[in-house]
Amino acid sequence: MEKFSAYRDPGTGIQPFLRPVPPQESASSVAIILAPLLYALSTIRALLVICLTIIYVLLTKVIFIVLFPLAPLHRLATRYVTAVVARLTLFTVGLYWIPVEVVKRRKGRIASHEKWSPKPGDLIVSNWVSWLEVLWLVYRFDPMFILPLGIPLETSESSVPASPRTTPGRRTGTGSAGISATPVRAPSERAEITGFVEASLLRIVSLTGNVPPFGNRDKLESLKSLEDLRLKAKSAGRPIVVFPECTTSNGRGILRFGNVFKGISASSLKFTVFIMCARIDPPSAFAPTLSLSIPSAFLNPLSHIFSIASSPLPRAMSIRLLSPSDSPGSSTFQLNEFANSIGGNSDSLASICATLMGDIGRMKQVGLGWEDKTRFFDFFKSKRS
Repeated sequence: MEKFSAYRDPGTGIQPFLRPVPPQESASSVAIILAPLLYALSTIRALLVICLTIIYVLLTKVIFIVLFPLAPLHRLATRYVTAVVARLTLFTVGLYWIPVEVVKRRKGRIASHEKWSPKPGDLIVSNWVSWLEVLWLVYRFDPMFILPLGIPLETSESSVPASPRTTPGRRTGTGSAGISATPVRAPSERAEITGFVEASLLRIVSLTGNVPPFGNRDKLESLKSLEDLRLKAKSAGRPIVVFPECTTSNGRGILRFGNVFKGISASSLKFTVFIMCARIDPPSAFAPTLSLSIPSAFLNPLSHIFSIASSPLPRAMSIRLLSPSDSPGSSTFQLNEFANSIGGNSDSLASICATLMGDIGRMKQVGLGWEDKTRFFDFFKSKRS
């Protein structure tokens, strides 16, 4: 949409915030004829997801309370129910099979012989496209999720620099074609990450698509450091998941990472950083996008569930995992290979993770970050009001 072109990344031309839509020519009369059946399918599937959510809450938050004094048994029962509900939810919305590959960084070679098994206290670093990869992570690893919080820069619309992007018309020599120029917003300055908060499964799913501080403005004084939360996860026997983009993209590129690992030396890690990249297919007339870059204002992500549940086709999301031998913190990791990636960034580990994620996911990194999405939301809401 041309009115949002100012939020297109000037380096790659990618618009990472708008919801992807199928090509106009893909909308056929067949889709219109089948619309009532697709709405019925969507309603049935969405109701099943709601039922699964209610079952999950009743079991883990009510019935299993009696097991709380028996910590190991309580955790085992909660882990089993959570994994089952997560996988059933993915199956219900059409993700019958999710391909998973462990790949080497160099040339993307398959490394199926290497086992991807994060230990308690290890970090799983992932891009963030939807709530679907959150459920996959829960199903596979039962991790602790943490949210980075930061205070967006107070910059007015008029003070944000923009660079002109020109699109030449027909070179007829008459000047009749003209030249159209659309201002492209320069990426915002990075905002400081002030700390982290732990997020439950239901909370992080409901916050999908939002930006820091995620409604936690009143909790900014009680934030914890990444190391404190990592040690808590280690004592609980769980890995920890960090989304360095700090918000979701639409899956067309990797957003600029926040300085979530600032102060952590990549050369002396006490844990292993496991890196993954979730990829989704472009939407079509019968398959709405799986990405959730713009959250709904009411019971997020319920409207997105209705949307993707309407597809009669199997959905496609693939997971690419970096081989443990190439991961930061492993004994075979070569830090000197990332001198160019680090550059002058004060958070060297975040720069390394962004490079590795782009390599294994074969996705471009954009210069826009969660700070830009905050301003995009303001502009988006103003256009809809």
